[in-house]
Parts: sequence; C-alpha cells; structure tokens
Amino acid sequence: MAKTTPATLALSKAGVGFELHPYDYDPDAPRVGLQAAEALGIAPEQVFKSLMVLVDDKPACVVLPSDCEVSMKKLAACLGGKSAQMMKPADAERLTGYKVGGVSPFGQRKAVPTVIDETAQLFDTILINGGQRGLLLGLSPDGARLAANATWSDITA
Repeated sequence: MAKTTPATLALSKAGVGFELHPYDYDPDAPRVGLQAAEALGIAPEQVFKSLMVLVDDKPACVVLPSDCEVSMKKLAACLGGKSAQMMKPADAERLTGYKVGGVSPFGQRKAVPTVIDETAQLFDTILINGGQRGLLLGLSPDGARLAANATWSDITA
C-alpha cells in the first residue's frame, strides 16, 4: 500500500497534520465505512465516509459519519440547490481520480463544493479516507474542513 496519495500530498501542502490508519479493506462489505471502523476498532460515528453527489446536476462532495445516511434534501438546501442525488460510481471515479471505496475529499482532480457533517466537531480526531481503499487518515475536524475548503452543516437523515 502506498503511503503517498493525492490526498496525503494535498494535506501536506495545506500544512494539515494527519496520521495514517491502514486497514484490511473488504471489497464485499455492504458498507465500507462501517467495515473500516470495525477493522480499526474505532466508533463508526468517528469514521467519516466521503460520497460524491450531484446537486442540481453539479458535482459536490459530502463527508458524514459512516453509520449515517445523507439527507439529500438537507444537502441540496445547504448548497443552495433544489435536489440532490448520488453520483454514478464511474462518474465519481472519473471526476475525483479515486476508486469508489477510496474516495477522499482531499486532492481530488477537480475541486468541488464540499460539506462535512457538523458532528465532526464533536471529536478531537476524525478518520477520513486517504485516497485509496484500505487507508484512512486521522486528523482534526478543523484541519479536514480547511484542507477540503468545506462548510459544516447538518446533512444526516
């Protein structure tokens, strides 16, 4: 497993400290974020998943706890749109440069609006995908917000 990804490079460039948390990725897991939390022995609400969505047909990234579902209505409203839907996996991979299961909000090929669920602020450290399957990054919520140029919002269903 590579220790350097576009995500780790972006964090380093932004001056945001992080720790690597590799784990055994299970491609057959029904919910990758929950599988990662279990593999690392970390509470699922502290492990954040990154999803690529379309808000009024414009791409965006949403980061939320692995044990939660995104409220498309809240997300659309947060980004000033009328509707939101999940992006097709092939489109997400093409846009971000990452494989689904390894999408990170950091270092994507094209910068898109990013929203992090406000519950991230409850923790000193959160874990977010590091840009490849089987690699999470531990960092401060404020560091994540800064590096992703993200906004906080209540986006869970």
